[in-house]
Amino acid sequence: MMAAVLFVAAAVLSAPAATAADAVKIGILWPLTGNAAAAGQASKAAAEVAAEIVNNKHPELGNLPLAASEGLPNLGGAKLELTFVDHQGNPSVAQQLATRLITQDKVHALLGAYQSSCSFTATAVAERYGIPFMVGESAALNITGRGFKWVFRGTPIASDYAATYMRFFDDMKKQGRKIGSIAVVNENTDYGTSVADSIEVAAKKNGIRVAIRIPYSASSTDVSAQVLQLKERQPDVVIFISYTSDSILYMKTMKNLDYLPPMVIGDDTGFSDPSFIPAVSDVAQGVMNRSAWDIGKPGTTTYKINEMYKAKTGRDLDDTSGRNMQSFFALADAINRAGSVDPEKIRLALTKTDLKAGDLMMGYDGVKFDETGQNALASTYLIQLKGKEYQLVWPDKAAATRLEWPMKGWKP
Repeated sequence: MMAAVLFVAAAVLSAPAATAADAVKIGILWPLTGNAAAAGQASKAAAEVAAEIVNNKHPELGNLPLAASEGLPNLGGAKLELTFVDHQGNPSVAQQLATRLITQDKVHALLGAYQSSCSFTATAVAERYGIPFMVGESAALNITGRGFKWVFRGTPIASDYAATYMRFFDDMKKQGRKIGSIAVVNENTDYGTSVADSIEVAAKKNGIRVAIRIPYSASSTDVSAQVLQLKERQPDVVIFISYTSDSILYMKTMKNLDYLPPMVIGDDTGFSDPSFIPAVSDVAQGVMNRSAWDIGKPGTTTYKINEMYKAKTGRDLDDTSGRNMQSFFALADAINRAGSVDPEKIRLALTKTDLKAGDLMMGYDGVKFDETGQNALASTYLIQLKGKEYQLVWPDKAAATRLEWPMKGWKP
């Protein structure tokens, strides 16, 4: 298996290069090939931009920690060195590669791993070896629910997303929109199951009927049966918890079967993937998506960071790559505050993290880890596809444009 694994080692992302003794080594596990390759590659570019920001002076980026200095000042200006590995979306490969990064590459910290099932196995390796692991975007509850002390997660999690959807539905009801029932369609691995379970619990608590829940395999090549089930039940909102190829397949199948619910909400992931909009924007107009990322107005820190990313990739940051970048910055900040590459000192610094909203590039209330390693201040927005881009539509106080309900889909 290992012979088939693509291993990508990045050079030190700085100029001039740090000495070997100075380098702080971060191992990063993402799906760089396979069904989720676009998301993995987008996040890889985001980490490279983040390392460039830390390794070189960028005083124009305001209060962003470590942007104004060159390298990590508390480690004598040490530069970050990134090693990327491709787990291909396979949990057993992620487990093997995490071991390799720790035992052979001697990394000082780990970051990853996109798919929750891969983060689940890779973090167990970090816990066993006593190496700090920052989970950038995986949402399954069980990742930080095992009593681990070496695992930290910067992103919102399944229960946060469920609570966000309930607040949104409450607002919609107050505005006179009908939310008599919802449907939940989830890919059936750790990520989809965890988020769907949380939504069902929250819906019951909030008196919202779940008309149907449809688990399915993300590798499915035909979802006609699932779409026909939705068409029969006629929910007011369908929430999809899907990866890339399956989210695209669902949108196309809905058009083919002429099924358009009043609203579709994508739970990030496949709906935020760089390949989603080019593939189905013509049939998915008005689809909503959760996102803690907003480019912001020209001149803002987020806008400047996005311009750096766009110069590298030719496209904007998305929510997944943005959450990974934010988690990268939080990890780098902790390593600098530790003033050392000693794993225990980095771990202790992570437990003391207290970044404020003004220190961040994402729309969180801050970064502060609870006793489980979860960021207790993570939060999210809802965005809506209009034309060829998503626009921030909820909550109202942050909205950049008006929410359109019902969604148009493929209809004029």
